[in-house]
Amino acid sequence: MPRALRHPARIVPIAFGIAVLIGTVLLALPVSRAGPHGAPPLVALFTATSVVCVTGLAVVDTATYWSPFGHVVLLVLMQIGGIGIMSLASLLGLLTARRLGLRSQLIAQAETHSPALGDVRGILARVALWTVVVEAVTAVALTLRFWLGYDYSFGKAAWYGVFHALSAFTHTGYALFPDSLVGFVGDWWIILPIVAAVVVGSLGFPVIHELTRELGRPRSWSVHTKITVYGSAFLLAFGVVMMLAFEWSNPNTFGPLGVSDKVVAALLQGATPRSAGFNSVDFGQMRTETLFGTDALMFIGGGSAGTAGGIKVTTFFLLAFVILAEVRGDREVTVGRRAIDESTQRQALTVALLGVALVATGTVLLLALTPYSLDRVLFEVISASATAGLSTGITASLPASAQVILIVLMYVGRVGTITAASALALRQRQRLYSYPKERPIVG
Repeated sequence: MPRALRHPARIVPIAFGIAVLIGTVLLALPVSRAGPHGAPPLVALFTATSVVCVTGLAVVDTATYWSPFGHVVLLVLMQIGGIGIMSLASLLGLLTARRLGLRSQLIAQAETHSPALGDVRGILARVALWTVVVEAVTAVALTLRFWLGYDYSFGKAAWYGVFHALSAFTHTGYALFPDSLVGFVGDWWIILPIVAAVVVGSLGFPVIHELTRELGRPRSWSVHTKITVYGSAFLLAFGVVMMLAFEWSNPNTFGPLGVSDKVVAALLQGATPRSAGFNSVDFGQMRTETLFGTDALMFIGGGSAGTAGGIKVTTFFLLAFVILAEVRGDREVTVGRRAIDESTQRQALTVALLGVALVATGTVLLLALTPYSLDRVLFEVISASATAGLSTGITASLPASAQVILIVLMYVGRVGTITAASALALRQRQRLYSYPKERPIVG
């Protein structure tokens, strides 16, 4: 491989690009489609990008458009996208740490409770192990429910259980039902396993690894784990309460449901904006305030080095701590009893602003190309760039040019934050001189 391509910030987009191309070719084959002929190139490309980037947006009905072979291809692609993201993110962290001196590596390892820095094979093995365990438990729970509760044959129940378990953990959000999970809106035995898989996948491997060792000792958690766990819990609670508050009496969504069903629906819809993509009610019928709140949750996303998208929970809450410190007049930004390095603060700000720029650019382009209102276009753009996969129902009706823009947003949104974060960390250098300081007027 040429030296210029060995940089970790270039390996990630290249790897994902190759996976998308292979997926496009496979999905374009006649055997992948349920109907005659193969899928059109744009449909195959859009679907492959959505699955490899574990987004979940679709321009065709996943349940009926693809053949059993096509569904298997989707399953393999979403698994590659899911475990590949976690593995690549972990490896990038490893490669970044290796650029530091031995003393710095040991300090970082002690403070973050990370695995041995040289244990690459061990890291990948643990990522794969956690993926298999969570997906297997979820698949068993779903299989039993489909088999015993809905009179599916055992083979069909097992296939549906495995597909939706992988789709939940990898945050792809594809379902083998034309209306996603609308038919199971009040079924705790279907919704709870899916939500659990979504939440675990959104935490990220570093957090999962640390929790297995320090589960009963939260005081010993690293700052990253504390921010991710507590921040994720807060965002989940916020999402559930928001859904109940805004949609409780909406006759097109929660209104006709009983109290118990409303809680179940709110739980799923409060969790899925973290990048999961499932829905048990029609987002196209939700109120504008609900869509706006969901926009915010999708933009934030889940934990780092996991299967979720967005700017990440740690980025969002680190910036909140920066604002709090500035308001208080503190000289340092602290989380608990740890000071946050200035370079980390700058990286968080850069990732967040790049995310804003991506959403703004995509929104302007789609507004120029489509007749849809700002709230629907903004929802679609954030969903694509944050790889959330939720939609108000306009994806399939978008013109080809707008769908190409969504393809770019899904790809950049998936690999962009990882690439940007690793590139910023690897480009750090120490100047041997400094310029005179000046304070421009701010605000």
